[in-house]
Amino acid sequence: MRQPTPHPAMRQLDVFVGEWDMWAADRTVGPIRTDFAWLEGGAFLAQHADVDPDTSLPGDWATHAPFPTVTLIGYDDTAEEFTVLYADGRSVSRVYQGSLTDRTWRQWRSAPGFHQRLTVTISPDGTTAEGRWEQSADGEEWTTDFDVTYVRAGKS
Repeated sequence: MRQPTPHPAMRQLDVFVGEWDMWAADRTVGPIRTDFAWLEGGAFLAQHADVDPDTSLPGDWATHAPFPTVTLIGYDDTAEEFTVLYADGRSVSRVYQGSLTDRTWRQWRSAPGFHQRLTVTISPDGTTAEGRWEQSADGEEWTTDFDVTYVRAGKS
């Protein structure tokens, strides 16, 4: 079967492709193995994340862990932004918008009573990415949900 022709904007996401270890909450949570891989000849980028069997999660993370998670990223050429589909092991499914500018990935959603956004900046050498998830009840007042750090697998 033939594959679609990817939108050229998808190539911006090459910086993510590969395996990463994700750490959260001041590195008290992790490592969470995260893999980014192209699907359909580059038309979509898939992200899979799961807890390593040797990883123990502290406190609320153990109780409310979303893992495994899967994210599919595509490009909306009319809106000129990325669309992100998310699903996890808790049966949570969400749709986000995204952008990548100057090595900073932004992902956001507006939902009544629960707005979310993620900002992650990738290091110049492409071996780390650091940022944070934030949440808001009204889309105006934001609080940090948790910090995240991604380290390319084998670069810890």
